[in-house]
Amino acid sequence: MRLLVAEADASLAEFLQTRLQQEHFAVQLASTGEQISKFGEKSLFDLILLDLNLPGVPGADYLRQLQIRWPEAPVMLLSPASSVEERVKGLDAGADDIIMKPFAWSELAARIRAVLRRRNRPARESFQFEDLEVNRVSHEVRRAGRPVELSPKEYALLEFLLRNPGRPVTRTSIIEEVWRIHGDSITNVVDVYINYLRRKIDSGADQPLIRTIRGVGYQIGGNHRVG
Repeated sequence: MRLLVAEADASLAEFLQTRLQQEHFAVQLASTGEQISKFGEKSLFDLILLDLNLPGVPGADYLRQLQIRWPEAPVMLLSPASSVEERVKGLDAGADDIIMKPFAWSELAARIRAVLRRRNRPARESFQFEDLEVNRVSHEVRRAGRPVELSPKEYALLEFLLRNPGRPVTRTSIIEEVWRIHGDSITNVVDVYINYLRRKIDSGADQPLIRTIRGVGYQIGGNHRVG
């Protein structure tokens, strides 16, 4: 995932770059509207974090320029604006989300995942990964045609892995996304549920799908895509 962080505060920009890179995002920084303009249409971004106080950025109307240049990239606003009217103006101008400064990193990270999830959500109600079939409506799961019974939490964990095919996800991000708990104090529960999934999904299969990425977390598959 490629992110453009357009933030005037250099220390905040560096902090965001470091934390996002720890979450395996590729990050480009810009501190002025002129620097943003140097990224041409061929520069691909999966999401843009935009500080509305950036020099050379004429307020919320600037979003229309970004949408013309990168129509597929959702935009999240980082704003000190406290009035409802200003927040509404930003959303009406096309922002996918807005977060007020100062903010907690865990909340920003969760909002980024939510925006990317909405943009990347498949239109169809079912999808297939290798020989694993998942119905997103009924939550029915099959591996090589064999029905797999999962608990609600096991299904939520599997779906989160499937939304990141071939990419490692951290235990902390799993806890925040699946259990809706911020922090990393109980990430051992992830290991327990990963083992549950492995017994149900990979047991008896020729090719295990769930991989442990040492020092990071887990991922499903290698460099594959959901079909």
